[in-house]
Amino acid sequence: MMRKQKFSSGLSDKVRKSKAAPEIQKNPFEVKINRKKFDVLGRKSKHDVGLPGVSRSRAIKKRKETLLKEFRTKDKNNKFVDRRFGEYDNKITPEEKILQRFTLERQRTHDRKDMYNLNEEEELTHYGQSLAELEKMTDVIDSDSDSEEKGLLSAELTATHFGGGGGLLRKKSAGDEGDEHRPKSRQELIEELIVKSKQEKRERQTQKEEAQVLTEKLDQEWKSIQNLLAHKTPKETKDEADKPKLEEYDVMVRELGFEMKAQPSEKLKSAEELAREERLRLQTLEADRLKRMMGEAEEESAQTDTHISADDINDGFVLDGDERKTLAYKDGKWNIEGEEEEDDDEEGGEEEHETGADDDEGEEEEEEEEEEEDEEAGGDDDGDDDHCDLQSDEGSEDEDDQCAEEEEVSVVAAVSEEQRRATQEAAKAELPYTFTAPESYSDLQSLLRGHSSEQQRLILDRTVKCHHPSLATGNKAKLQRLFGFLLEYVGELATQNPPDLKTVNALIPQIYSLCQLFPEAACKAVQTLLSDSAHSMEETLEVKGRAAMPNLDMLVLLKITALLFPTSDFRHPVTTPAFLYISQALTKCVVVSLEDAYKGLILCCLALEFVSLSQRFFPELLNFLLGLLHLTVPDKSSTGYTVVSPFRQQGKNCDLLVLTDPNASHSWNRKPMSLCTAHRSPVERDHCRLSLLDSCLDLVKRCTSLYKHLTSYGHIFQPIRTLLLNHLPVELYPASIQDLHREILDAIPEEPSQHAPLVFKKKKPIPLKLLTPKIVQILDYGKKRGNTKEEKERERLKHKYKREFKGALREIRKDTRFLAQEKLNDIMSRDAERKRKVKALYGSLANQEGEWKALKRMKRK
Repeated sequence: MMRKQKFSSGLSDKVRKSKAAPEIQKNPFEVKINRKKFDVLGRKSKHDVGLPGVSRSRAIKKRKETLLKEFRTKDKNNKFVDRRFGEYDNKITPEEKILQRFTLERQRTHDRKDMYNLNEEEELTHYGQSLAELEKMTDVIDSDSDSEEKGLLSAELTATHFGGGGGLLRKKSAGDEGDEHRPKSRQELIEELIVKSKQEKRERQTQKEEAQVLTEKLDQEWKSIQNLLAHKTPKETKDEADKPKLEEYDVMVRELGFEMKAQPSEKLKSAEELAREERLRLQTLEADRLKRMMGEAEEESAQTDTHISADDINDGFVLDGDERKTLAYKDGKWNIEGEEEEDDDEEGGEEEHETGADDDEGEEEEEEEEEEEDEEAGGDDDGDDDHCDLQSDEGSEDEDDQCAEEEEVSVVAAVSEEQRRATQEAAKAELPYTFTAPESYSDLQSLLRGHSSEQQRLILDRTVKCHHPSLATGNKAKLQRLFGFLLEYVGELATQNPPDLKTVNALIPQIYSLCQLFPEAACKAVQTLLSDSAHSMEETLEVKGRAAMPNLDMLVLLKITALLFPTSDFRHPVTTPAFLYISQALTKCVVVSLEDAYKGLILCCLALEFVSLSQRFFPELLNFLLGLLHLTVPDKSSTGYTVVSPFRQQGKNCDLLVLTDPNASHSWNRKPMSLCTAHRSPVERDHCRLSLLDSCLDLVKRCTSLYKHLTSYGHIFQPIRTLLLNHLPVELYPASIQDLHREILDAIPEEPSQHAPLVFKKKKPIPLKLLTPKIVQILDYGKKRGNTKEEKERERLKHKYKREFKGALREIRKDTRFLAQEKLNDIMSRDAERKRKVKALYGSLANQEGEWKALKRMKRK
């Protein structure tokens, strides 16, 4: 027999058995089943099944019964309140009620009428006249009473012409006082009006004449007293002390008002524009120099400026010969070209004579006039003879002038030729302004060979300016190669005998500028030289076991490296290899001569310069300085210190710096040292040893000031202190070296500070105190509640408050949504009703139009 399968009761069964079954049977689609992920034992589910549609309809029905009714009756009063006085008061009789109501009514009416009434006791006026009298309009304004107003009509004239004369006929006549009741005729009225208008006209004319006379009289009187007013004595000026002094701020403001306004400056030019202008300038100067070499510039400068008239129309027309003399001002005198020097001298003498006295000038002019008159009165024969003599004199003078001019032209030509040759030679001696960039090291040598250091610097400067990277595409590669060539050239200058350090110093700015333009190329070039030198030193060490000190060219390269690149960086692609090279040279290169000692001191100076900013500890530097000081000790049997490579405690060359003549210190003076020590006398060699010792002690002093902040400062410098204090023969050295010796001993402590060694603690570390964990009971399905009863109650009330608050907000939103829908329905219903009425009106109008047209057609028939 097969066992029957048991089906678990599903949600449909639960829904079927719930209280909402009758409603569900009507519309099963209203049911919403809330499914659960899992069942929890002991938990009662209240919301397995929901009826959102039924719940919504119930809520809408309830809102229509409550909220909608309140909305419809909002701001509407449908109650009548009886406000009659004493209507429901049984203590007052009907007569009293009526009398009291009448009194209140009259009082209310009176208060309303007298709300804006003014006090009757006060009398209001306007320009001194009572407003009550003005309101009566008793004063009739006559337009003809004002004599100044012209063209205005009087009241009688207006009434006569425009009013028909009825008003004037009823007026009394001035002549007939006896017969008051007899009216005047129209003719009489017109005549009277004409007489009155003429009389008023005469009065106005008389008044005008009187005013004119008075005005003239007033003008005359004003002229008589005007002089008195013009020459009135000025008022006494107040003392300057009484005037208020201006404050500093006011003075500054006034000064700023007179200051010059800022002028707009020119636009700053970019590097490309500046390079382009500089190249153009150099090209112009080079073209000018070439012209001067060829002699063309002199010819151009020899051309004099021709005279240009103010009437010249600049049409290119030139006369065949312009023999006009040019007027010039020279040495305080007017000079006319073409005159001879003798004439200039005579004119100068005449001018001096003329400046003697003013009275003599007048007399001479009178005498000259009289002589001219006498000559004019003379006979004709004398005139003819004189004319012949003049012609002969003029011929001889012309011949002399031509000879003098030819001599002057020859002299001037010789002088100009000499000047032209001198100018050409000077132009050839000048440096060219433009150069081609060298393509190889030999080209650079040929370019700079035979020139002084300043000229070589100028050549490189002009070469860089003519080949700026922004001017052409290939200039960058040319200048990058030029940097490498310059480094080789500087090395070659340093290896000469004697080394040309002046030229090296002059070329450093150009090398620095090229390094700033191309830092990557400069970095690679210096790295290559340093790596080559380091490899050669390593190969020498592998072959011979020892290496010689670097030559001067390598020392100059290290110095240039310190100038071009930062030495304070922790790691740098150029300075770090240079740093390692110096440390390797101070450790591996042996000192066998004074020249090696000199080179070692130069390396120590460079090492100190490298670490001066970063204050990095350099043990090779201190070991080398200790080794050099060890070479000055005569007795090396028992020393309290140890020297390291490349020095030895005892052996060959250990007494290299020991003085052979103690008296040499008396003639020693501090001066710059030379690397060349060959062919020197013993006294000079002792002087070199003293100079080496002086420089070594100076470096030790600088190291003490550099490393004094180190914790192990005393331990580091203790060997040097022991050597200086116990083994160095200070009494044989000059006073300056003794002073350095004393300063160094004062800077180094006698005994280094003692520090406890680092060891582990014998006792185990005490563990931290562990507290009992605080256990908090967690109830309500993961929600943390309070421990005490009050806290639990408080949490429950807070939870209930939040739930109710959220429910109230939800209900308010639903109410607002319901009211908005109702308002929209009202608007739509009103619009529909209005459209229906408009449609009905249009229909009725269309029917009327149709009936009218039909009636019209019937009439036509």
